[in-house]
Amino acid sequence: MKKNYVSNSPESIRMFKSDLFEALSKVHFFIPLIIYIPVIIYMIYKAFFVANLTIGTFAWLFAAGLFVWTFVEYVLHRFVFHFVPKAKWALRLHFIFHGVHHDYPNDLKRLVLPPSASIPLATGFFFLFNALLPVKYVYGFYPAFILGYLAYDMIHYAIHHFNFKFGIWKKIKQHHMLHHYQDPDHGYGVTSDFWDKVFRSRFADK
Repeated sequence: MKKNYVSNSPESIRMFKSDLFEALSKVHFFIPLIIYIPVIIYMIYKAFFVANLTIGTFAWLFAAGLFVWTFVEYVLHRFVFHFVPKAKWALRLHFIFHGVHHDYPNDLKRLVLPPSASIPLATGFFFLFNALLPVKYVYGFYPAFILGYLAYDMIHYAIHHFNFKFGIWKKIKQHHMLHHYQDPDHGYGVTSDFWDKVFRSRFADK
């Protein structure tokens, strides 16, 4: 992704002439928590009281869901959000979905996915996993996948607006800031650099 302009303002620029579309493109950081924590609780309830999963089965499905989320996070960021098309209309879509974040990385209302994007994606992934997994296993796998997404959104917001000085949080913040301010073609992992190491897209050691 070519870098032409970066603003550190927390204010939101207007992207749409339509007031409705403009409103749908913005969201306060806590809205995903309000939407998806009940989904996680409901799925866990279904896992134990409808699907009758054992604690052991639930545990490994939950771990698998978190792990798969980290891979999906990496793939979406690298191959979808950073795919730069040539057509003007496609470039406009690219800017709306991710380009605006690189130009305005501290925009307070465009750091987590708005429900207009996250709900269709979450629904699509639910039906995908429900089709791929054995019957009832989705209730152990999917809540962890959604928890991984929530962790991604909250961590992404935090590393843009909190000054972490120690430990793992400082490392995560530095990794993402290098992606924004030094080399947007590396460092696609946000919650972890694991897949950057696997696919050799981590930053060069200096």
